[in-house]
Amino acid sequence: MAKVKITQIKSIIGQSERQRSTLRSLGIRKMHQTVEVEANPQILGMIEKVKHLVRIEQ
Repeated sequence: MAKVKITQIKSIIGQSERQRSTLRSLGIRKMHQTVEVEANPQILGMIEKVKHLVRIEQ
């Protein structure tokens, strides 16, 4: 399966608890942290929910 790199570029201050927990479940804990995850449908759905807070690289 393909891998996707996700980097948090905006703060979670002021965001809903649901978006905060989505970032935590992706493995992102702080600003400018990059994680590499498998690109399966569940992960892509989570990325779609927080796409305004992260940068995605294929």
